[in-house]
Amino acid sequence: MRYFIRFSYCGTAYHGSQTQPNGITVQQTMEQAFATILRQPVGLTFAGRTDAGVHAEMMYAHFDVADTITDISAFMGRLNNLLPQDIAVQAIMPVRDDAHTRFDAIARTYEYRITEQKNAFLPCQIARVPTGLDYQKMNEAAKALLGKQDFASFCRVHTDVKTTICNVQQAEWTTIPSATASIGIFTICADRFLRNMVRAVVGTLFEVGKGRMTVPQFRDIIAQHNRCAAGQSAPAEGLFLTNITYPTELFIHE
Repeated sequence: MRYFIRFSYCGTAYHGSQTQPNGITVQQTMEQAFATILRQPVGLTFAGRTDAGVHAEMMYAHFDVADTITDISAFMGRLNNLLPQDIAVQAIMPVRDDAHTRFDAIARTYEYRITEQKNAFLPCQIARVPTGLDYQKMNEAAKALLGKQDFASFCRVHTDVKTTICNVQQAEWTTIPSATASIGIFTICADRFLRNMVRAVVGTLFEVGKGRMTVPQFRDIIAQHNRCAAGQSAPAEGLFLTNITYPTELFIHE
């Protein structure tokens, strides 16, 4: 039986989401909890990869078990009791045998959250940036990201991907006033994302916001298809995966 699991995590303590030999990851931590409960190895296939320090308010993975989980609520409770505080499971759902959390996703949404003031309550979940960013100019530049086009300029070099074309449906900055520190949020939604794409986009938009780059220059960077033309990647701590959308027919409604 195949299941989708929906969960969230704070990425501060992890060397990324997916298992690797040089550090503790979210996948490794979760698979250990599964193995403890089921008394056998269980492999989790994540919907995507997040880098070290990146967070997820909504991540999916799928796994297979020989027998049906008869009490999903109790199983989730045991998982959450075993998992550390910075990983939380919200749902486990039976799906079709051929459902795949990575390949069947039809949209993903990320948010990059920043503040220009020191915030004692959000030291690891928000990026602190220089003051005086021009959000109007950054939003004007962000419009150039919309649509289906080649985003090689914002892709990590030497990445093994078949295509660097993505279809971006939303890309905009909003601000939330706060008594302690106003928060800026960049929301971007697309059918797929390249390695390091969001952080590279945000870092380049910062150049526009600081007046070091014009909107036409930002558009030209997209057209160059050259990572060296874009700005530096924004820090990992401000990035959140916030939503993944799937076709409803994948799920088995009991």
